[in-house]
Amino acid sequence: MREGKTPQDNRTPFSPKQCREIENQYPDVKFIVQPSPIRCFQDVEYREAGLTVQEDLTACNILFGVKEALIETLLPGKTYLFFSHTKKAQPHNKKLMKALLAKHIRMIDYECLTHDDGHRIVGFGYWAGVVGAHNGLMTYGKKFNQFQLVPVYSLQNFQELKESYETFFMPPVKIAVTGSGRVSTGVLDILQYLDIAEVSPADYLCKRYAYPVFTHLKGKDLYSRKDNGTYNRDDFHAHPEQYQCNFLQYTTMTDILMNGVYWDKNIPRLFELTDMQRSDFNIPVIADITCDEGGSVPCNTGSTTIADPTYGFDKHTLQTSTAFQNTFDTVDVMAVDNLPNELPRDASNYFGGFLQTYVLPDLISGKQSNVLDRATICSEGQLTAAYSYLSDYAKD
Repeated sequence: MREGKTPQDNRTPFSPKQCREIENQYPDVKFIVQPSPIRCFQDVEYREAGLTVQEDLTACNILFGVKEALIETLLPGKTYLFFSHTKKAQPHNKKLMKALLAKHIRMIDYECLTHDDGHRIVGFGYWAGVVGAHNGLMTYGKKFNQFQLVPVYSLQNFQELKESYETFFMPPVKIAVTGSGRVSTGVLDILQYLDIAEVSPADYLCKRYAYPVFTHLKGKDLYSRKDNGTYNRDDFHAHPEQYQCNFLQYTTMTDILMNGVYWDKNIPRLFELTDMQRSDFNIPVIADITCDEGGSVPCNTGSTTIADPTYGFDKHTLQTSTAFQNTFDTVDVMAVDNLPNELPRDASNYFGGFLQTYVLPDLISGKQSNVLDRATICSEGQLTAAYSYLSDYAKD
């Protein structure tokens, strides 16, 4: 289905080639592609792949999108897959939740699709990491007038991005990468492609380098129990409020922070706003790739746009300011919340591949599926048992 949110999203769950492959593999499956003037794959590309492109989707049993569907376009009794952003009772989607129930829609949320071990199946995080890493480097170069990188959105694809690095070499900076998921994987791929050397957290803290380096901080590198200083992954996820974050020591010598940690209100922040007023807080550029307003990076005061990705944050007044001032008095914050839209064709192909491999077989067979059950927020006018905690949220 066509994306309808503002700002517009140009990604799609399946490329024309993937749709064609799926129809060939499953003769009873037929795609109907709703026309879109902004989708990264043009309507003509779907037609050239032998697919039906038309406005009317009422004949469809299952509808795939990316972002939240517009309430007025929801078709009663259908199965929908998109990022609903309702599992945390997000206030801005309360009306959407009520509409999904009122229209007896089976809502399968991409964010909730997991393997049996809890690992997420689909997501655009890798491409957020790729673009976020590039934007972090670009911001640093622009802030200190040291080098220029082209915006990712001006390029056709990931291959062109890599080609743009062929004659580019970073100055001797220190980069801290946080997180252990797909976002950090994308970040690491860019840094390693640029031949930026990885060093241990201990060496990062005590050594100087004549070339650019990064350290990757996750788990025990970032967090420890308040009572005894230990770290256990399962215990941390079960009781994050009993842990403290140990990132502050890295703020004294980090030139670029590329943040990819998952955060919720119970997880300690990387630092607090008052820490930024310390004389030894020296980070001039933060790429907050996971982009939680007031979250793990508290100077994130809200998301930015692809066209205007960065704002300044004054360390003394703790207020936003003009970006790209050649000074350590301000921190430049890159806080774009839809980074994969800068490489939409690559991101869409990647996303569709996971759907094609891990989700479609169960969806098409119609058989009972733990994967689909875990991700089904509501069906036939009722919240499923796993999401019954949203009952107050879904009420009038």
